[in-house]
Amino acid sequence: MKNNKKILIAGNWKMNGLKSSSLMITNLMKYIKSRKFKNTDILICPPFTIAQNFSSISKKSKLMIGAQDCSDKESGAFTGDISPEMLKDINLEMVILGHSERREYHNETSETVKLKAINALKNKLNVIICVGESFSQKKNKKTLRIIGDQLKKSLPDNISSNNLFLAYEPIWAIGSGLVPKNEDILKVHKFISKKLIEKYGARGKKIKILYGGSVSKKNAEDILSIEHVNGALIGGASLKYKAVSYTHLTLPTKA
Repeated sequence: MKNNKKILIAGNWKMNGLKSSSLMITNLMKYIKSRKFKNTDILICPPFTIAQNFSSISKKSKLMIGAQDCSDKESGAFTGDISPEMLKDINLEMVILGHSERREYHNETSETVKLKAINALKNKLNVIICVGESFSQKKNKKTLRIIGDQLKKSLPDNISSNNLFLAYEPIWAIGSGLVPKNEDILKVHKFISKKLIEKYGARGKKIKILYGGSVSKKNAEDILSIEHVNGALIGGASLKYKAVSYTHLTLPTKA
């Protein structure tokens, strides 16, 4: 792949993975070291139960470990919640917020996502904010309207150009094997980029926008070649392959 842009490949393990999965992390670290990636950062977001173990294993490597969610609260009587400070305490570097599964199954609103993002950034965690439309919204040509509203309500006000990432994940594409046409991905990513520049000015130009939704070994190279696509947020495909997993999907090894 002829591509000189800096990209982020993030694997969202969702509710998958046990302590025995640490072997996969070890093999992934070896693979990253052997390939000497120059333009690619790689992140894995496992369940909370194994995040600390993965963080310890990868401490001296170039593999980053993150979380799949965090609370908008600092501490207190919030049973089952995990604060950003707790994530930093086990040396996690990044957190995914506003994933469609959180929005749907936990009734998470864009306003809540914004509060979580503010709290995460305050605790020096990098943040990936997810946006995306349903199939019915796409069918009714409401994609940009829906994403524009999510951006307006989810984005924190104070950021730097390197601590905030966006991920466009059309809900209908997640785990379905369906992927938007390249021109549709480009259209949405250009729209998101425009909105980021409107809100953040020059800093907005540098914010990376990832694509997520049925990214696979077969289509990753093509998707990553699209203008304004600065990486991928990968779900199931980050678990399918033995040993080195989803880094086979990509990746530019030369500057």
